[in-house]
Amino acid sequence: MSGAIALEGLDLAALLCSRVCHDLISPVGAIANGLEVMEDGKDEETAKFAMDLIKKSAKTASAKLQFCRLAFGAAGSAGAQIDTGDAEKVTRGLMEDEKTKVVWNLPRVLLAKNRVKLLLNMMLLAGQAIPRGGQLTVDQLGEGDSIGFRVSATGTNAKVPQSIPPLLAGGSADHPVDAHAIQPFYTGLLAKNCGLSPAMAVEGDVVVVSAR
Repeated sequence: MSGAIALEGLDLAALLCSRVCHDLISPVGAIANGLEVMEDGKDEETAKFAMDLIKKSAKTASAKLQFCRLAFGAAGSAGAQIDTGDAEKVTRGLMEDEKTKVVWNLPRVLLAKNRVKLLLNMMLLAGQAIPRGGQLTVDQLGEGDSIGFRVSATGTNAKVPQSIPPLLAGGSADHPVDAHAIQPFYTGLLAKNCGLSPAMAVEGDVVVVSAR
């Protein structure tokens, strides 16, 4: 893309770290609040409320850390492969709840780590399309070393955030890359590394995130 933004390695690392920290601040802060409530609580009901808050927040923080480890981290040495079964597990742990269902139509295989990281980042983009919940369906595109992915997001008022497509394409002066924008920008970098073209668009009443 003409005018695409180029980030230095240190800037990219710093922005990704900011993104991960932003994701973890809420559940970790809730754990701290729960501990304070337990210390100040003077009755059993308050203590139970605090413990429930701590357990729920710890589970959320753990799910986010496990997902981020695969989606943003090295996840092994250079050239390592990742089991798509592990990718499915962390995706369900983070994204599947009473409001959102994940349909995973991929076989369990070992894929190059950047291809799996791409898929996980595509899942995050698709999740943003259905803030009220719905269904995320993952399908395979192509075969072998050229395998790509299609993630379909179905839900009430599903839509494509306006900033994401240009960031997937590399960003621009009108769409600068900061800590809030780094994740879709990084998704585009991963797709390019895998020799794939990323896109996010509406097809009927479904938002589709694809890399082919």
